[in-house]
Amino acid sequence: MASAITTLAADAPTLSAANTGFMLICSALVMLMTPGLAFFYGGMVRVKSSLNMLMMSFISLGIVTILWVLYGFSLAFGTDSGSLIGWNSDYVGLSGIGITELWDGYTIPVYVFAVFQLMFAVITPALISGALADRVKFGAWALFTALWVTVVYFPVAHWVWGAGGWLFELGVIDFAGGTAVHINAGAAALGVILVIGKRVGFKKDPMRPHSLPLVMLGAGLLWFGWFGFNAGSWLGNDDGVGAVMFVNTQVATAAAMLAWLAYEKLRHGSFTTLGAASGAVAGLVAITPAGGAVSPLGAIAVGAIAGVLCAMAVGLKYKFGFDDSLDVVGVHLVGGVAGSLLVGLFATGGVQSDVAGLFYGGGLEQLGKQAIGVFAVLAYSLVVSAVLALLLDKTIGMRVTEDVEVAGIDQAEHAETAYDFSGAGGGAASRNTAAPAPSAAASKKVDA
Repeated sequence: MASAITTLAADAPTLSAANTGFMLICSALVMLMTPGLAFFYGGMVRVKSSLNMLMMSFISLGIVTILWVLYGFSLAFGTDSGSLIGWNSDYVGLSGIGITELWDGYTIPVYVFAVFQLMFAVITPALISGALADRVKFGAWALFTALWVTVVYFPVAHWVWGAGGWLFELGVIDFAGGTAVHINAGAAALGVILVIGKRVGFKKDPMRPHSLPLVMLGAGLLWFGWFGFNAGSWLGNDDGVGAVMFVNTQVATAAAMLAWLAYEKLRHGSFTTLGAASGAVAGLVAITPAGGAVSPLGAIAVGAIAGVLCAMAVGLKYKFGFDDSLDVVGVHLVGGVAGSLLVGLFATGGVQSDVAGLFYGGGLEQLGKQAIGVFAVLAYSLVVSAVLALLLDKTIGMRVTEDVEVAGIDQAEHAETAYDFSGAGGGAASRNTAAPAPSAAASKKVDA
């Protein structure tokens, strides 16, 4: 992602109505991704947990927005301090910013940059929630979200994108969030689930998605919103780089979906809708850091590699015994790592910068920088997230009781259920027609 730069007064940009409008549209597209993620996750859980899953994503829109305005934008994009964190008192409460004040070196207002970056901050903790389905208290999750963005997301965003941030200065390429968003969230998910443990019945009871149409709808909304997420990260539309990123986003996502389905057919014998949706998301994740550095042919390679690797990775939770409910680790962590490292191989040196990867004559230097960025963010997020979860678990408690988990977290935490069938039927015909007695099979309680 483009960051603040210093320009000479003679070259100082002026506000561009076109770029400002473009970035506001991109910001709205990224905002739509969080409800899209809620549908994606909400359809993947059992019906008794679907509202809770929706809410775990949706609440991020409230909590993170307020914290971003109060201090998050200042910590992430304020004046650098020690290459680790930022601060600018004018950004506190967004109160010291002029309405036409431009983001340094760009033709968009600071307010536009701030709201675009806000949407990234919103969706990142929401991504974590998919690993924790069925078993976390909603109040504890809300508090975790507030603490996590404060001590993990805001600093990491500064490292990666803030002027003076140590990974930014090192030259790590992360066009739109492979490290700051996806590796960050995936590593956090792993840290938390290692603390709170497995769901009741993990590896024993069927835990099938209750609504695959919702999953497909969510994946479609994510795919749509991701064009704003990726193409908008160049902060303008003047030189064609954003257009390349737009094309690469589509190409890599398509390649990853096909690669996942091919692996699934060879491995399990079927092409599933869940595989198609998951493969698409894997491609979106992988191209996020790489799409501004590779060609469309490189994007095909990035997507195909990520599709296969993520499809292989989702089964690791059964092998190693960690309960990543909706495959956040397998898709976002693995996909983010793959996409970030593949920059070091497939960067052409002819798109966002002149940095070339190994396959384009650039040697191993950029791959080394990418590896530093990947494992620094992974380690920091994993450890700090686990510590936060442990503190909350030992104080207010992170998990619901076993009885609540078995009965369904929706009713206990939200006093609601996703579907109300009590009013189904009705009408004159149904009142005048005797209903047949239910069969023994229909009377059995189904797994919700």
